[in-house]
Amino acid sequence: MEVKKIHLKDHFSFLGENGCDPTLTMYIQYNMSEMKWEDKKRPTLLICPGGGYCMCSQREAEPIALAFIPLGMNVAILNYSVAPNKFPTQIREVAAAMELLYEKQDEWHINTEKITIIGFSAGGHLAAHYSTSFDIPEVRAVFPDSKSVNGSILSYPVIIADKGICHEGSFRSLVGEYPLSDENFNRFSLDKCVSEKTPPAFIWHTAADAAVPIQSSLYYAEALSRYKIPYELHIYPFGGHGGSTFDHQTQDNPNEISKYNSRWVEEAGKWLKLMNLL
Repeated sequence: MEVKKIHLKDHFSFLGENGCDPTLTMYIQYNMSEMKWEDKKRPTLLICPGGGYCMCSQREAEPIALAFIPLGMNVAILNYSVAPNKFPTQIREVAAAMELLYEKQDEWHINTEKITIIGFSAGGHLAAHYSTSFDIPEVRAVFPDSKSVNGSILSYPVIIADKGICHEGSFRSLVGEYPLSDENFNRFSLDKCVSEKTPPAFIWHTAADAAVPIQSSLYYAEALSRYKIPYELHIYPFGGHGGSTFDHQTQDNPNEISKYNSRWVEEAGKWLKLMNLL
């Protein structure tokens, strides 16, 4: 396996404005000649860690990569810019990552028809935002041919901006205000952004999540249903926010709840196969 850390501003200079330095860490699996895999193109997972748009969580980065690499995927971790940098900085950085994956598809053995984005908490908001809005004017202004992902995995995602049942801090960091104006409410409550072009989704959450209420996942699933977009939804009864893999990589002392919730990784892998993304 080859691991590369790419500074996106080296490829897209405007991404370095305001001191930003988004990075893409690539885990590229070798195509073994012994297996006659020289020309094998692999599915790829693009990871957006959480952190309330104030940081990029470490436990929702490499541990996720290590969980999905055994499935035969290439993996890319996007450490995107956070507060005080606001929209559209983050969604443009996802678009830049996608541009690079397409540009390097032969060198990095990427099947561009099987690119899945995965996000956690606020990173789930970013993943869903790009999934629903990859072609908005703010993105197309800098990437006129911005690319859609083929699927999304949304892990305890921030989705809705409704007062009392949302993670207000994420919206303050992303937009600079809360409550949101009516215009911004409709732009950043991502259940309202779902359309017929939204890709299929695997969504998981815990019912006991006190930081990002479960309504985010339920509202997004309902919106996908309205547009007949395939999705799979898993609600685990217990466990707090930010569980990541819920195993020894991300928990000091995994307990029975953690072991139960950690099954989401296996279930997501099954879903990827079902959706022909693996």
